[in-house]
Order: sequence, then structure tokens, then C-alpha cells
Amino acid sequence: MRASVNRPPTPDGGDEPEKELTFQEIISIKLIESGEKERLMELLRERLIECGWKDDMKAQCRAFVKKKGRNNVTVDDLIHAITPKGRASVPDSVKAELLQRIRTFLVQASV
Repeated sequence: MRASVNRPPTPDGGDEPEKELTFQEIISIKLIESGEKERLMELLRERLIECGWKDDMKAQCRAFVKKKGRNNVTVDDLIHAITPKGRASVPDSVKAELLQRIRTFLVQASV
């Protein structure tokens, strides 16, 4: 049996060294596999609604659109304008609660 002249040899998979995962990637995988990431996301949604953050962001978006004109704003424009304000305005208490939940998860998961 002859090898094909037109096709390069198929790699056997042993040529590439395995990439070692970073600590952050390992944590992310554990959070997803356990379902904890989804629970944390839901907790974050609840806390942001409770403290009025969501309503504030909605108002800022509406003000931005009103200022620029409805037909002159793209979603990307809105994201670039509002995202920094949104991240900066998340209450410290919400950040602390999430951080504590993540720390507790890491201790329990023995990561």
C-alpha cells in the first residue's frame, strides 16, 4: 500500500505538548462543573436588582440613547459607554458577598 502523494501525513497527536491549565482556568472549570457558577450568577442578579443597580443602569442607557439620538446609537456604542460605569458602580457589599461565596467554594472543593 502506497502513501498518498497529495496529502500530508496525519499527526499522531504526540507532537504537541499538553498545555498545563492555570489556576484561574482550574477554578473556572470547577465552578462550571459543580453548577456553582450558575448559582453565583443568579445571586449576583438578585443582589443587583435589590440594590437598584439594574434600574440605574437602565436609566443611564436611556439617557445615553436620548442624548445621542435613537437612530445614532449602536449596541456597541452603548456597551462601550455604559460598561465602565456599570462595573464601577457595583456596590462593595455585593462584591464582598460574591468573593466570600467563591472563597467558601474553593475551601470546600479543595482547589
